[in-house]
Amino acid sequence: MQTEQLSLKEALRAANWAHCLTPEQMARVEADTIETFVPKGGYVCRKGDMVENWLGIVGGMVKMNNFSASGKSVTFTGVPPGGWFGEGSLLKNEHLKYDAMALRDSRIARMPAATFHWLLENSLPFTRFLLIQLNERLGQFIGMVENDRLLNVDTRVARCLASMFNSHLYPGLEPLVQISQEELGFLSGASRQRANQALQLLEKQGLLSIDYCGIRILDLEGLRRFEA
Repeated sequence: MQTEQLSLKEALRAANWAHCLTPEQMARVEADTIETFVPKGGYVCRKGDMVENWLGIVGGMVKMNNFSASGKSVTFTGVPPGGWFGEGSLLKNEHLKYDAMALRDSRIARMPAATFHWLLENSLPFTRFLLIQLNERLGQFIGMVENDRLLNVDTRVARCLASMFNSHLYPGLEPLVQISQEELGFLSGASRQRANQALQLLEKQGLLSIDYCGIRILDLEGLRRFEA
């Protein structure tokens, strides 16, 4: 079943943290969590907002980014369907330090902060899941800084695609990544035209193929190792 077609309840039950909850805990999650629709270019949440929900992507794709006073944008990461984010700000009870914007029309699951903290207090497996989530996120951001400062665009595009295949942060992502070249450019810090050139190079290397509806990954380990 395609993620875009899942109901909210199906998406919650498919989440990689759901299997560690008891039936009673899952029932509360399903009762408390709501779904909202965010159109392409709209804000899921904004920098400076007080965090009120743990956020999951039911369908679509969301990017976490910031703007400088001069209008320059930096993108931290993209979150595809199945990914959840915002746990750090919830744990610290702080205002958001980034914007989250929809790269395409997106369906967003919103678990209230009270439910999130109740799970932390009542489910040791859920707490363990969050520890792993935070560690994976830290590793992702360390890699992003390295990519941005040390690598050229071709390698950044390869690493950007490879980073989406993290079974903990983004479970269930299929070899055909439904992402446009414009979206990939946003996430890798390149123009759409430059991202297209990088994809053509990676395709010639046999690491991926450019399909009509996305990018098909042929050699994931090759993408992770690639350096132009």
